[in-house]
Amino acid sequence: MAAPTSTYRLQFGPHLGLPDAVALTDYLVDLGVGALYASPLLAAAPGSTHGYDLVDPTRADRGRGGERARLALARRLAEAGLGFVVDVVCNHMGVADAAANPWWSDVLRHGPESRYARFFDVDWSAGPLLLPVLGDDGDGGAAAEGELKLADDSLVYHEHRFPLAPGTGHGTVAQVHGRQHYRLVSWRRGAADLTYRRFFNIDTLACLRTEDPEVFGALHAETLRWVREGQVTGLRVDHPDGLADPSEYLRRLRAAAPAAWIVVEKVLGVGEELPAGWPVDGTTGYDALAEISGVFVAPAGRQRLTEAAGLTGTALADVVREAREQVVATMLVAEARRVEALVAALLPRCPAAERADAVRALLVEFPVYRSYLPQHRWALDEAVERAARRRPALREILTAVRDEMVARPTGPLAVRVQQATGPVMAKGVEDTAIYRHNSLVAVNEVGVDPGRFGVSPGELHAANAVREAGWPATMTTLSTHDTKRSEDVRARLAVLSELPEAYAERFRRWSARQPLGDPLLEPLAWQTLLGAWPIGPERLSAYLLKVARETRVRTNWHDPDLDYEDGVTSWPARVLADGSLTAEVRAFVDRIAAPGWSNSLGQKLLQLAGPGVPDVYQGTELWDYSLVDPDNRRPVDFAARRRLLAEIDAGRTPRVDDTGAAKLLVTSRVLRLRRDSPRLFRGYRPVRAEGGAAEHLIGFSRGGDDGVVALATRLPVGLAERGGWADTVVPLPGDADGWVDVLTGAPVRSSAPRVEDLFGRLPVALLVKKRGS
Repeated sequence: MAAPTSTYRLQFGPHLGLPDAVALTDYLVDLGVGALYASPLLAAAPGSTHGYDLVDPTRADRGRGGERARLALARRLAEAGLGFVVDVVCNHMGVADAAANPWWSDVLRHGPESRYARFFDVDWSAGPLLLPVLGDDGDGGAAAEGELKLADDSLVYHEHRFPLAPGTGHGTVAQVHGRQHYRLVSWRRGAADLTYRRFFNIDTLACLRTEDPEVFGALHAETLRWVREGQVTGLRVDHPDGLADPSEYLRRLRAAAPAAWIVVEKVLGVGEELPAGWPVDGTTGYDALAEISGVFVAPAGRQRLTEAAGLTGTALADVVREAREQVVATMLVAEARRVEALVAALLPRCPAAERADAVRALLVEFPVYRSYLPQHRWALDEAVERAARRRPALREILTAVRDEMVARPTGPLAVRVQQATGPVMAKGVEDTAIYRHNSLVAVNEVGVDPGRFGVSPGELHAANAVREAGWPATMTTLSTHDTKRSEDVRARLAVLSELPEAYAERFRRWSARQPLGDPLLEPLAWQTLLGAWPIGPERLSAYLLKVARETRVRTNWHDPDLDYEDGVTSWPARVLADGSLTAEVRAFVDRIAAPGWSNSLGQKLLQLAGPGVPDVYQGTELWDYSLVDPDNRRPVDFAARRRLLAEIDAGRTPRVDDTGAAKLLVTSRVLRLRRDSPRLFRGYRPVRAEGGAAEHLIGFSRGGDDGVVALATRLPVGLAERGGWADTVVPLPGDADGWVDVLTGAPVRSSAPRVEDLFGRLPVALLVKKRGS
């Protein structure tokens, strides 16, 4: 299983096609990248901006360049000595445009007799396939049914076209509709009445039965051809938690791609490990993100920031439970009902209401995304115990459900429960609760436990040691296409944890002067303005609208409160038009910018030099102040990055300033060293400073006594307040002769150099032994 030395994630879409990536290859080589890591490349829905709405797994997406461009990119990468990692969508397909998806179209036309009928996770015993696409003005979609038309052997509803079963196209529209293997119904019925499994709560992403060997083969044939022919060297598996049996799926994938580097998009809870025996190289790195970013957050700031946000007395656990209960009761009703039907078969004499309560309680209390029975039984046991403590009257039902799942870990009840817990966690926590509890939004991130306010150096060292020992080829990351905000936004906002009083005082004045009108979102809005500054009103408005709807308190995606939303989306323009207030915001950003840059460089160095295979999300080799998608899929100015890198390579040692050149320096020097001298990045040992400011340094060595030493500044505001590094020193491992900082070229002249001397030009250092020393 050959792992790349590093990866660089590119988001293919309207702004970046495969031919563009061919032209970028020389830049990636210059940057030091080990492999290009591509977003999905198989055919996606027309106009797709992300590629996860797969419609045809038999061909490369023409909108991104098609097969010829894909092959040209594979050849160019191979010539340049770069690996090629592709994103594998294994759980679902896009069905918004039936005509674009040959499998789905055939299912609609032929129903249970379609050769693809068993490819999709459809309950054919429930009658016609329900498609929730019709408009609904409170009439259940009755008026919209009158808008259906017949044309070209299709049932047409506005821009949507649905194929007709053979020989059913005669008669009135209503008669023709009634003869189909599907029924077009109100979009509002999607949450509760779907007869097919979907990805989370997205009706237009229909889930597949990838556990079926025929489905697996058809879905992966083209991608595995790329692997067999040596064009693809690595696979990133998207959302394996949605599969019926992730373990068996991964064993099958490994058997088909024995030499490929394989990582899985698996969000681990604190202390959770991948199931033993998974034949993969690791995760996509959210665990590392949580640990590395967390070490730059000051725990002491928690209480004051919580008070400022008006959350004193609001237990985060209660916010999370309330959010999860809400998504189960509203957007994931169909998923819960599917489980309830299986519980009814298990306990036919149990009252329906009690069964429903037990299922909801179990889903709400699951501590992690899912179990993988018979592995991770502890998660199921914990969920049952939590639910039973809160609802003692349900203990007998919950126990019976658990016992059935444990006795038949691949049975229908175990499968359906495990497929349902992930969406509840994702929608309840990631997309709801962490938008409602906004004391410090830097800690509200995918994979981060928002109840864990900061990570100690000891915790990070322990996690890194485990990573190096158990998963040395796992991916690590700081930003992805799914993160709620970029690494640099989080790094800047982490500074607020060191300045809680200064921020709280400004937040009070600013929100009184230009109130958002929603105390729940107010802290998030002001912190976003600070973290993403400078940001225009259009970007900020679009972001706040998405957040407001995800929060699901005053508005939501299905039933938007337009008056409330107008107030939210007009807020950025009001704030930015207030000249004196904007001047105050700018001044405070100026105050936190430099320590934010220090945090950014520190976390970047720790990630790039640490255990695992580091990924660089497109554009983040410079400062990048992006927010949640689609904001983080904006075009990247690669020409500017090329110019800056050339200047650095010509001898410029950049300052830490708003150009971001210092981050490009750190990124390129670490990636090149990993690529050219991989032996230096084996093993792991903490390096600790001595002296009054020792707690402000975090570092480690790798590669033994003549390997590398990575050192970074943490909590820079507190460091400045205590007067700097003063007499603090850092003892280096082994023979101290011959060390040099590869970031600045400065030699190290002591076995225990003063940290102040090491960090004279940058708040980070990467020490290596000179060749021949």
